[in-house]
Amino acid sequence: MKRNYYIVGLILLTFFVISFFTNILGALNQSVSESFGLTETMAGFLPFSFFIAYGVMSIPSGFLLEKFGEKRMLVLAFSLALAGALGFASSPTFTVFMISLFTIGTGMAMLQVIINPLLRVSGGEENYAFTSVMAQLIFGAASFISPQMYSYLVVNIDKGAFHKPLIELFSSLVPQSMSWVSVYWVFVVMALLMIVVMLITKFPKVELKEDEKVGTKESYFTLFKNRYVILFFLGIFAYVGTEQGISYWMSKYLLTYHGFDNETIGASAVAYFWGLMTIGGILGLLLLKIFDSKVVLRWFTILAVISLLLALFGPEGLSLYAFPISGFFLSVMYPIIISLALNSVKSYHGSFAGILMTGIMGGAVVQLLVGFISDISSLRVGMMILLLPMGYILSIGFWAKPIISNKTLKLKNILKS
Repeated sequence: MKRNYYIVGLILLTFFVISFFTNILGALNQSVSESFGLTETMAGFLPFSFFIAYGVMSIPSGFLLEKFGEKRMLVLAFSLALAGALGFASSPTFTVFMISLFTIGTGMAMLQVIINPLLRVSGGEENYAFTSVMAQLIFGAASFISPQMYSYLVVNIDKGAFHKPLIELFSSLVPQSMSWVSVYWVFVVMALLMIVVMLITKFPKVELKEDEKVGTKESYFTLFKNRYVILFFLGIFAYVGTEQGISYWMSKYLLTYHGFDNETIGASAVAYFWGLMTIGGILGLLLLKIFDSKVVLRWFTILAVISLLLALFGPEGLSLYAFPISGFFLSVMYPIIISLALNSVKSYHGSFAGILMTGIMGGAVVQLLVGFISDISSLRVGMMILLLPMGYILSIGFWAKPIISNKTLKLKNILKS
């Protein structure tokens, strides 16, 4: 099949948008809490509203994709994102915000299901590993940029930089003392542009491999009888809960315990968390060519635990750097858990992938737990709960028994080269 690099570029842009919409929540946490007078438990409901959509929509999206095709589903997904962003930007109340987060989250969950098979077909199977890494780099870049964009908007709107036309426009659209709502007007523009692009684009026909299809009800029943399916589902649940738990609460923690401004230094810390995660992912790719994936998972998890403990109990300077550095060590966890999981079953990989994607709702549940414990104790104690899912991830490095292990280079071959 002829490769369509325009579609590849469009998919990479879609990865950028998904990340831009998703990973800004941590930077927004304190501003949203102040605007709506939220307790920590209520603040935990914000990521819950977003990530629970993955638990609801990941598997149904696969069935809808087979029925309606990529183009219609992409337009629908971005339309949901547009509706959620525009609804809140136009009526910035707490209730509408919760509904908006779920609506946008639903759109993002659908996009995750659609774009991976499309990337394989458009870029070619022989290039899929390379294009997948490119997608993750783009994803990481957007995660770094979006908190910086938030910081730029709120700082300039709050200080009344009306000599800048864009700032003047956004200032006229948002309520006084809620400058962070301007972020959602940016989302409106991005979603609208993506809808237009999708409508005018002709998409290639995607023939799913047998192991990429969502499968039948029987395939799910068969998989759920395999204890490793449940264990790896919990692995993804634990990973996303940890990733979002650190990125979502770090800005508030740095303000609460060390007095760092959440709109500038806190937002920058969140940006560097995602930036270092991207860099760590590149290093992880190299390490996986030398060491067994379970060994890499063990060491990176131990170092991530140490980083989190330093962030929670170290002095302000150490805490400021340890939080982002933890992102570096989290970087390899998701791809390793996914690969170990899929390499641990002989069939129904499409159905299993849907089950694993449902585990992303860990980003919802863990945040509620952190918020609840923070209210009855302290934010530090609440964030210490993240050591539990990290401990579970560490255990995967010991009990996982994949049918196929990652291929590594022999030391003698390395020395010869």
